Amino acid sequence: MDGGRLSEIRPGDDRARAEWEALLEREGIRRDRHLDYTVGLYDEEDRLVATGSCFADTLRCLAVDGARRGEGLLGRIVSHLVELLMEQDRPRLFLHTRSDRTPFLSGLGFYEVVRRDGISLMENRRDGFEKFLRDLSGSARPGRSAALVMNANPFTLGHRFLVERAAAENDSVHLFVVSDDVSLVPFEDRFALVKAGCDGLGNVALHRTEGYMISQAVFPSYFLEDEDAAVTAQARLDAALFERIASVLGVTRRYVGEEPFSRVTRLYNEVMALGLPNAGIELVVVPRLERDGRAVSASEVRRRIKEGDVEAVRPLVPPATYDYFFTERGREAVRRIRSASEVVHH
Repeated sequence: MDGGRLSEIRPGDDRARAEWEALLEREGIRRDRHLDYTVGLYDEEDRLVATGSCFADTLRCLAVDGARRGEGLLGRIVSHLVELLMEQDRPRLFLHTRSDRTPFLSGLGFYEVVRRDGISLMENRRDGFEKFLRDLSGSARPGRSAALVMNANPFTLGHRFLVERAAAENDSVHLFVVSDDVSLVPFEDRFALVKAGCDGLGNVALHRTEGYMISQAVFPSYFLEDEDAAVTAQARLDAALFERIASVLGVTRRYVGEEPFSRVTRLYNEVMALGLPNAGIELVVVPRLERDGRAVSASEVRRRIKEGDVEAVRPLVPPATYDYFFTERGREAVRRIRSASEVVHH
């Protein structure tokens, strides 16, 4: 196809959205729930022949009409999305794909980071993950080491309870805070609250995940059959990445909180419990801290804020987290929580 027209497919354009959804369906792709921007490539007869989307620093919902493959159409879509994200100061880009598609995407400037069970994580930096591991290796400590990964949206006394347990049972603890900035509490604020909340725990080192520990908000499920399949694939990829991270830090335990409510997190933990021991890593599941018979969780904190009662979170969070919600940035987070359609993690 010579030329062709690239055009944004906007949420309010019913005709364009219907054509886009039809193309995704023909190509066996489910519409992703998390999309910031979608573009379409139209032929000379104004028919949609290729599309792609992005969310945060990930590319997703990449599709080409089956009759037009081999014409370099996806290359135009990917180039457009990469240029757009670079203009938004997002130089580090990721995508997830079926592993049999990695050779083609490698030709578009993406490099495989890890694969498991036919799913691959790719990024646009040749040695990004290796550099991440080299930087982490300087944090390795002698003795028994453990790790935790948390979003902390926001940091609660439940998080503190989990970290204290790990710190008491190990010589050193590596605490990774999910850096994807898609939560109601911004990443830099979450990281600062985790740091303040862990004050006094001298054997705990904080790290940013830098996109290499996969958050449930960012992991795309558009090429998987259903939500459980997406969670399972995510957990297995996360385990593969974590095994590499654990090897450079000497980590032999990963701590997680018991999950009585969230089906997604519970399934995630079950997959990790099956996979990590094969790499010599014990998964330690810690019962939740409770207050008045209810588990202390970030979801509960957000629920109380959404209902208009910031004061009611005081028994559930460290002083630094409570005080944060009365700062200028914290009040912005409160407004986002109150305007969000869903604040409880299921």
